[in-house]
Amino acid sequence: MAALFQPFTLKDVTVRNRIGVPPMCQYSAVDGRVNDWHRVHLAALARGGAGLVVVEATAVSPEGRITPGCTGIWNDDLAQDFVPLVHAIKAGGAVPGIQIAHAGRKASANRPWEGDDHIPDSDPRGWQTLAPSALPFGAHLPKVPQAMTPEDIARVRGDFAAAARRALEAGFEWLELHFAHGYLAQSFFSVHANQRTDAYGGSFDNRCRFLLETLAAVREVWPERLPLTVRFGVVEFDGRDEETLAESIELARRFKAGGLDLLSVSGAFSSPRSKVPWGQPAFLAPFAGRVRREADIPVSSAWNLGDPAVAEQVLHDGLMDQVLVGKGHLANPHWTYQAARALGIERPAWVLPPPYAHWLSAVR
Repeated sequence: MAALFQPFTLKDVTVRNRIGVPPMCQYSAVDGRVNDWHRVHLAALARGGAGLVVVEATAVSPEGRITPGCTGIWNDDLAQDFVPLVHAIKAGGAVPGIQIAHAGRKASANRPWEGDDHIPDSDPRGWQTLAPSALPFGAHLPKVPQAMTPEDIARVRGDFAAAARRALEAGFEWLELHFAHGYLAQSFFSVHANQRTDAYGGSFDNRCRFLLETLAAVREVWPERLPLTVRFGVVEFDGRDEETLAESIELARRFKAGGLDLLSVSGAFSSPRSKVPWGQPAFLAPFAGRVRREADIPVSSAWNLGDPAVAEQVLHDGLMDQVLVGKGHLANPHWTYQAARALGIERPAWVLPPPYAHWLSAVR
């Protein structure tokens, strides 16, 4: 059996294969509320055979949204709207996951197809952004964020814990904290974004503090029996990657000691000057392998894993425990079924729900 199609057990949850759909923003919510588009989108991904389907970055507070079209879970009413999504994912045979997030200084932006830039201050659709320091991201996101006070930090930490509780009540079985991609938590860790001189800036220990405290707050409300994961950017692609990776591996060890079950390895993307090798297949795989080996924690990763042979190889080589295929699933919700065929699985229809399997395996 190909490694891609081996079951994966984490805590009390068993995923039917090693293929997951990562969170991919749809920018289609209204005031944080999910709708019919999200249900159709997620149900299609689940029925296509993936073992795990993670709902897009969902804001823990209104100012934590990337755009006005991002989903939110900052109150119980919004959380209840996710219940049909959970049922749809489970009906397709996948484990339902959700990523909770705060966009930090990258918030208050237009949707990608409407500019992907900061909403002007004069536009009532926008809002004040928050960050560790009053430093703009730059490039297309020039808005200067408000440096967070200790009270702001405590509030956002509580917002993450409250969002985790609501996600549990909505029925999600896999929780991911978004600590990557230059958003708020990554900004606390990044030397490109954090110039604080208090307990949350400067030294390595201080730059880790917000992330570890937030994980601890979530750990108190998220049950031990269910997977608690973090997506974290371990490198910046800024010319000092060995130093950043070494710090990231040490942070991963502390995450594990604090109750983390899996680290989803990604890029930090904290600076527009980063030189990310976007065209290289599985470009994060070597970094994921080092985190897995040196921090002794299960890992997953995404980015350029849409070739089934490449995805199979990174698992075979022990670089990851789970692969996340995003764009491949958007182009073809049945990517998992097609991957089984490409890898020579004799009866690939078994990865699909029984009604599909019956028709696709029947000889006529």
